[in-house]
Amino acid sequence: MSKRRNLDAGFKACVALEAVKGERTVSELAAEYGLHPTMIH
Repeated sequence: MSKRRNLDAGFKACVALEAVKGERTVSELAAEYGLHPTMIH
């Protein structure tokens, strides 16, 4: 069984800022950072 990933606050802030800017879609951000789209929402 795989272990859950721990994401640091800096990474979360970076992804959140890019999502708020709205320059790219959530799906594009998820693909770039290797996350599920619902994690970004």
